[in-house]
Amino acid sequence: MQIDSSKLARFSVTVPENLLNEFESSYYSENRENRSEAIRNLMRGYISNERWKTGNKKIFATVTIVYDHHIPELTGKLTEAQHDCGEIILCSTHVHINHSTCLECIITKGFSDEIQKFIAALKNIRGIKSINVNVSSEI
Repeated sequence: MQIDSSKLARFSVTVPENLLNEFESSYYSENRENRSEAIRNLMRGYISNERWKTGNKKIFATVTIVYDHHIPELTGKLTEAQHDCGEIILCSTHVHINHSTCLECIITKGFSDEIQKFIAALKNIRGIKSINVNVSSEI
């Protein structure tokens, strides 16, 4: 992402030396070179999580589920839950892990309470083994 340098704000942060050393050791081990971009990414993640908690702005959430497709009525209930919340679902993709287990990734956009309602509906479906959520926002 190209950043307009005329609109950048500079600020100073004071942290314990051991915290900075640990951060830089971890960050630079990934072949990254820009500490400012690292801080911007952390700030974006924090803001996304706050939006997830407060529900006051639209967010994106990727809801990943793993389930046993041999459980009676599971796929029908899964489809019904997605149709009931169709206004927040942008798309989904389905992967066969093995003969009985599937992974589905559902990309959503909406207020967090809408997305959490969808997740609650998924949690009530027998046969879903796991549900993981990754939150992002436009910032």
